[in-house]
Amino acid sequence: MAKRLIPSLNRVLVEKILPPTKTTAGILLPEKASKLNSGKVVAVGPGARDRAGNLIPVSVKEGETVLLPEFGGTQVKLGDKEFHLFRDEDILGTLHD
Repeated sequence: MAKRLIPSLNRVLVEKILPPTKTTAGILLPEKASKLNSGKVVAVGPGARDRAGNLIPVSVKEGETVLLPEFGGTQVKLGDKEFHLFRDEDILGTLHD
């Protein structure tokens, strides 16, 4: 079994962040109340090449929190964890505190 997956070209491996299901006081939250489709970047590929052969680097880095599209990506299961592979241009943006 693979211990680490390194994406090829301009692919980004993301672990989706699950929203909390209840507050610290124990109040249950409905599913749609906090639906922000975000994830943490686990690994990035080296980047793609343009027609001239120049390397176009991936725009996100490992450890960043990114905003993901509602649909898309390829689901990958490594061990007991689920990850998603997205192309760099499919990622909508980065989230900062």
